[in-house]
Amino acid sequence: MAQAMARTGEKESFAALLEESLGTAESLEGSVVKGRVVSVENDMVTIDVGLKSEGRVALKEFAVAGQPPELKAGDTVEVYLERMEDKNGEAVLSREKAKREEAWALLEKSFQDQTRVTGVIFGRVKGGFTVDLSGAVAFLPGSQVDIRPVRDISPLLGTPQPFQILKMDRSRGNIVVSRRAVLEESRAEARSELVANLKEGQVLQGVVKNITDYGAFVDLGGVDGLLHVTDIAWRRINHPSEALQIGQTVTVQVIRFNPETQRISLGMKQLEADPWEGVEAKYPVGAKFKGRVTNITDYGAFVELEPGIEGLVHVSEMSWTKKNVHPGKIVSTSQEVEVMVLDVDPQKRRISLGLKQCLDNPWETFLDKFGPGTELEGEVKNITEFGLFVGLPGDIDGMVHMSDLDWNKSGEEAIAEYKKGDRVKVKVLDVDVEKERISLGIKQLANDPFEAATAGLKKNDVVTCTVTQVTEGGIEVSVGEGYTGFIRKSDLSRDRSEQRPDRFAVGEKVDAKVTQIDRGSRRISLSIKAREMEEEKQAMAEYGSSDSGASLGDILGAALKRKQQTGEE
Repeated sequence: MAQAMARTGEKESFAALLEESLGTAESLEGSVVKGRVVSVENDMVTIDVGLKSEGRVALKEFAVAGQPPELKAGDTVEVYLERMEDKNGEAVLSREKAKREEAWALLEKSFQDQTRVTGVIFGRVKGGFTVDLSGAVAFLPGSQVDIRPVRDISPLLGTPQPFQILKMDRSRGNIVVSRRAVLEESRAEARSELVANLKEGQVLQGVVKNITDYGAFVDLGGVDGLLHVTDIAWRRINHPSEALQIGQTVTVQVIRFNPETQRISLGMKQLEADPWEGVEAKYPVGAKFKGRVTNITDYGAFVELEPGIEGLVHVSEMSWTKKNVHPGKIVSTSQEVEVMVLDVDPQKRRISLGLKQCLDNPWETFLDKFGPGTELEGEVKNITEFGLFVGLPGDIDGMVHMSDLDWNKSGEEAIAEYKKGDRVKVKVLDVDVEKERISLGIKQLANDPFEAATAGLKKNDVVTCTVTQVTEGGIEVSVGEGYTGFIRKSDLSRDRSEQRPDRFAVGEKVDAKVTQIDRGSRRISLSIKAREMEEEKQAMAEYGSSDSGASLGDILGAALKRKQQTGEE
């Protein structure tokens, strides 16, 4: 009886122990346990974790990145117990999950303490990238990769670097990290240190971070400075990309620094010798040089004489003959041209150049070939209110003033007979090289009929003329070969009462003395009064004077009688 009771007690005690043992084992599922390596065979590791059956784990799960696994029988390892046994009766273990659990514990502590963690970017997913945090997989949003957008992330892949944990959810297995937060923190520290020691004139190394139309932003190690396009080089640079590229390391000098706004202006050309030093000696006025057209504007073209030295060819100095033409129709960008130095201003860093001065002056050439008096033929290029412009050899124009079109017709009448495109013969009257003017004449091709008609006529001659028109101011008369003369009202008679134009009739012949021959206006001025006074003076001298007792009527009567007798004879 007693023995039977003892055996029953032992069974109950064993059952209790077994139940306790099984309950403890079941509670271990889903946790990390320690185990002993029993054997390592065929890339599999057999591990005893104190259960009724052993478990097996792939040897590769024990490998450290980049190194082969080193494991032998008897080693103690930590593994994750997924289930007590599978269909084969073996414990289901995982070294990977054990490492992940370890990593989660460390990551939670880092998240709470706001400390950085080390990870490796190893893949790309929608909206960002995956990061290995010592076994735990985290998500890195694309916006958290860098301070500025990164076009190519390949240099960052596979490289251990620090991250900041932004969010963790162990139940869902989600971790969100940021590389940008770490960079901003480091940048702020570096910026504070750099700004504190920054001063104008300081030479620094930097990396080109961004390029715009007006310059490039250079990272000086936590703080950015602007390298303006005009401060990159002494030579003309139209766009910063001509001299710089993103990621390039450059040596720059601090030109200006504003501690309040923390704006930094940088320069590269300031580290090179200024090509404008001694520019007057290198480029004396009047000397000719060859250069390259770098820029064309509405007012001229810039020509590079050497890197960093440019001069302006004003549009007025580009061509002798092409006026009011855009410079782009005379020269083109990158064209090599010969220019003459016209002026140098080293203070304003300006050089005035001339393009046409290196070519023959067409007015000088014309004067050498066709001096005054030369007869030429040309096309009427333009008609204005004051004359004709005629095309001449050398691609230049000369002008025929309206007064030089015809000897007899008025300028308005003569100019109406011409039209644009007519071929005309002209005579060169004058060439003014300085003013770039050539005076031409058409009427000068023939002799002046006025000169021929008045060749034998001189002042004080008495001529017989015909009245052609009666006006209030006098009478117009025809002299010689139809040339016009005029007798003013006051010159119509010696007697004031007879100074009336209406006492003359058109077609009537009168004798008058020539008082003036005006070849400019081609008119002859005459006077009947002067003729009468001259005749009176001669009569008095020949037939006596009033002092001798003869009356003026007697003297004039005698003179008239004598004149009639002479005429009859």
